[in-house]
Amino acid sequence: MKTKPWKVYALSILAVEAVGGLSGWLTQQGADLYAKTTAKPPLSPPSVVFPVVWSALFALMGVGAARVWLTPPSPARTRALTVFGVQLAFNFCWSLIFFNAQAYGFALVWLAALWGLILAMLLLFRACDKPAAWLQLPYLLWVSFAAYLNFGVWALN
Repeated sequence: MKTKPWKVYALSILAVEAVGGLSGWLTQQGADLYAKTTAKPPLSPPSVVFPVVWSALFALMGVGAARVWLTPPSPARTRALTVFGVQLAFNFCWSLIFFNAQAYGFALVWLAALWGLILAMLLLFRACDKPAAWLQLPYLLWVSFAAYLNFGVWALN
C-alpha cells in the first residue's frame, strides 16, 4: 500500500508541533517567572512573539522532515532524519534548561550544540531534498538570534 503524501505531511507537522507544545506546557511556570524577574538584553521581543514564531518554525520543520521522509530510502535519508530527531530532542530540552532550571550559561552551551545540529540537519536535508533544507533556514536564523538573547540573559543575570 502506498503512503499518501498529505498524511505524511500532516503527521510530521502534528508530531513536531506536539513536541513544541509539550515543551511550552512544561515550561509555562518557568517562562512566567523569567518574564517577570529576568533582565533581558536589547532587542528582546515581547513574550507573545515566541509562541507565534516557534509554531511557524515547528511547522516548517515538520514539512521539511516530511519531504525528506518521502524521498527514496537511502543512508542519506536515514542520517538526515536521525539528526532531525536529535536536534528536536535538543530543542525540547533547551527550554527546560533555560526556563525551568534558569541555568543560562549551560543553556547557552546547549544552544550552541543545537545550532550545530540544525546546521548539520540542514546540510543533510539538502542532500535529500533541497526545498526541505531551505525550509530550515528560518529556524537556523532564529536560533542564532536566540543565542544572542541567551548570551545577553546570561551576562545580565
